[in-house]
Amino acid sequence: MKSAKILTAALSGCLALSIAWAPAASAADAAASTEAVQSSKTDIINEIMEYLEYYNVEGIDQDTLIRGAIDGMVSTLDDPYSQYFDQAEAADFGHAVDLEYVGIGVRLVYTPKELYIEEVMSGSPAEKAGLKRGDIILKINGVRVDDTAGDELAGASGTKVSLLIQRDGVSKSYSVTRSEITTTSVTSTIIGSKVAYIAINGFTQTADEEFSTALDKMRAAGMKSLVLDLRDNTGGYMDSAQNIAAKFMDAGIMMYTSDQSGVLTPVTITNGSKIGVPVVVLTNEYTASASEALTGALRDNKLATIVGTRSYGKARIQSLIPMSDGGELKLTTMKYLTPSKEDFNHIGLAPDIEIKGKTAQLITALQIAGLTGITASGDNHILDINGAAFAGNVGLIKQGDKVYASSRVLSALVESEVTWDAKNKKVLITTGAGKSSGFTLAAKEALYQDGETFIELGAFKKKFPLLTWSYNAAQNQLKLSVK
Repeated sequence: MKSAKILTAALSGCLALSIAWAPAASAADAAASTEAVQSSKTDIINEIMEYLEYYNVEGIDQDTLIRGAIDGMVSTLDDPYSQYFDQAEAADFGHAVDLEYVGIGVRLVYTPKELYIEEVMSGSPAEKAGLKRGDIILKINGVRVDDTAGDELAGASGTKVSLLIQRDGVSKSYSVTRSEITTTSVTSTIIGSKVAYIAINGFTQTADEEFSTALDKMRAAGMKSLVLDLRDNTGGYMDSAQNIAAKFMDAGIMMYTSDQSGVLTPVTITNGSKIGVPVVVLTNEYTASASEALTGALRDNKLATIVGTRSYGKARIQSLIPMSDGGELKLTTMKYLTPSKEDFNHIGLAPDIEIKGKTAQLITALQIAGLTGITASGDNHILDINGAAFAGNVGLIKQGDKVYASSRVLSALVESEVTWDAKNKKVLITTGAGKSSGFTLAAKEALYQDGETFIELGAFKKKFPLLTWSYNAAQNQLKLSVK
């Protein structure tokens, strides 16, 4: 055996020498040689599959073998975004990207203590059944919920789901019939003195058209500034994002892309239009992919101020490649960089102004956009800003005769920063001028619950008299205002 190995090595050396000195092979010979090598490589796959199928003692299904082989090949890429879909999975993925699903039409929020409805979609089965935002879900189909519950709301169209709901301390059962739901990609409203708010929930195939319609509507309403909400937008079709970017800039670079070659190619906008008003973009840790591309384009072209938290960090583009079996291969084919050539993959884009908490982020963005009078109302589940419904809450806590609100919300309203002094167990609110006010747990001026802090409103009012507040005990609703 030792001699055979040496001989093989020697023959290999001779072969290499003869190839080096032989006349150049024809293109046809080279192609044939390459084809033979590739055929040999794929033959071993078929060979192993046959042995597994015919001789494995447990027996095995051929379709299962093939799917396992495909998934195995894709998994070797060590790329969480590349994936093979069979025909049914491809259809499901397409529906998901276009925000289409079967359900009851609610947005849920999980906390360590409860599961509640943050949003009820207009015209949805949930709305028709009488469910409201802020409703606490106690049971689904008779089973008490926990921190992993909620998937039971999904099911086949036309089937029913029973919910035990708690509202205003009273429990009541509801029966809701599931149906096919298409979530609106873009929502918009005017707040206060001509501040437009547009939220893009996903970059569907029609998101660019919906955005254009919403923008025209906002302009007709007298838009003087714009808050663009990209929080919780995990991406979608990049061409939709590019078309939306063209509504902000007449010409310029949206991003750079590169393939296997590593050569950077600019993606340019040439026939766009200037937005013409100040823009604030809201981001959070679920702002991803196409949302980050749009954020980076607006930031680097100095068209927007970014407010919120660092984005997800997905700077890779996938292509959907049709397969002969009717399935699709979702394959990462390009990476992209911002116009300033920042590769933020696995890092995310940092905001210009970092603010934590949904409500505080929104309030800060509206203030930067020029809204001077803000009234935030709700409880620990729901939020209205100047009468319009939004995701978030004011963090209401009632203990005895004391009423508390989220320190993040309060600090945002008075345009200050909030920090937690763990050593002295004190919440610090610091103004832009550098003046700090403290609220201690010992004096019951503050509370610390589930990693968040809350401030007693009487104590806060003494130190920040520009805030006015009122509490409706009958409805358990808190109103906070600044002028």
